[in-house]
Amino acid sequence: MRRYELMLVLRPDLADDKVQATLERTARAIAAGGGQIVKQAPWGRRRLAYPIDHHREGSYYVILFEAPATAISELERGLLISEEVLRHLVTRVERPVKASRGRDAESDAESDAEVAPPVDDDEPDEEVELIDESETDAAPAAID
Repeated sequence: MRRYELMLVLRPDLADDKVQATLERTARAIAAGGGQIVKQAPWGRRRLAYPIDHHREGSYYVILFEAPATAISELERGLLISEEVLRHLVTRVERPVKASRGRDAESDAESDAEVAPPVDDDEPDEEVELIDESETDAAPAAID
């Protein structure tokens, strides 16, 4: 499964229960497509760059989730027909992959030793994935 980030801009005049219902409906659509939510973060109410449907502000939410690629089209179809959602954007998050653990220590050990021990090529190297989520956490200040 791939990791995706969904940015939702909801109408500012929605009641809290309608906002929660929209977020739950989105979470159910992700789960129905075989995905799972990793993180959900409200960014608050912010001023829009231009009016959308006569609204100058919107409530922003970011949802980080993992899902198969086939589930995205069904999720977007549901968001497009929803009246509560002003705009949405689904982007694929590229996860940087770091080399296997101890590889730097191995290169130092090889320079000290004349012959390195043989490596079993039957098993693939274990990879450590580092996920940089700092951009989704660093939201600009919300409008009070």
